[in-house]
Amino acid sequence: MSGQSLLVPGEITPVRSVPGNIRRPEYVGKPAPTPYTGPEVQDADTIERMRVAGRIAAQAMEEAAKHIAPGVTTDELDRVAHEFMIDHGAYPSTLGYRGFPKSLCSSLNEVICHGIPDSTVLRDGDIVNLDVTAYINGVHGDNNATYLCGDVDEESRLLVERTRESLNRAIKAVKPGRQINVIGRVIESYAKRFGYGVVRDFTGHGINTSFHSGLIIPHYDSPHATTVMQPGMTFTIEPMLTLGTHEYDMWEDGWTVVTKDRKRTAQFEHTLVVTETGAEILTLP
Repeated sequence: MSGQSLLVPGEITPVRSVPGNIRRPEYVGKPAPTPYTGPEVQDADTIERMRVAGRIAAQAMEEAAKHIAPGVTTDELDRVAHEFMIDHGAYPSTLGYRGFPKSLCSSLNEVICHGIPDSTVLRDGDIVNLDVTAYINGVHGDNNATYLCGDVDEESRLLVERTRESLNRAIKAVKPGRQINVIGRVIESYAKRFGYGVVRDFTGHGINTSFHSGLIIPHYDSPHATTVMQPGMTFTIEPMLTLGTHEYDMWEDGWTVVTKDRKRTAQFEHTLVVTETGAEILTLP
């Protein structure tokens, strides 16, 4: 595995501005969002609006990823994604969500999720997860992917490749009439082949007009995930696989989640809608 030093918090720049004409989610400026009480199955109009939000989120993530290179800061990646979403009339969903100060999450190496973009400089050999969500026309689209920065060691490259594959397999398992736990069963059984840990405490989630609707999508085979998938349900699948333990620590910032053994971890995510025959990915660029 890479012999690079562990990450430490960097300096966080001031909150980026959003033009007043761009609609904010209801939680901006509040300590927490209003709990979602609507249905998990969405109507055709909501799904169409989610396609737009998902496409913008995917394009913003792609644009930021083009700038991944040794010497670039994670704050610069945040700037690129922020400006892309603003230019397309979308609000960066993470900005102000429960006080989160940035427009994407940047999670490097041992960071499982929710890393805050700051003055941290990317190094040759890093793996970099970008998590981007866009809010437009009253709905959210959420996606993430892990990218290679420069010359990455084989063990880390395989982890990234196999985490992407675990998401692809999970998406293929989505079918109306099946219980949600089939998703985690597929991911966990695939990860076990390689001895990877599967993060349990951070999950996929329902998404629609709400960033997190309350529906939980575990990435392991949970006996409690018995909700039956129905056409029109919208949610994310976002497996987090690790080279070691699935257990974690959290930095003092209250956001940055790192593997307890500080081994590397990768993640991929799409927003989906259940169709009559399977799943449609809503976060395609």
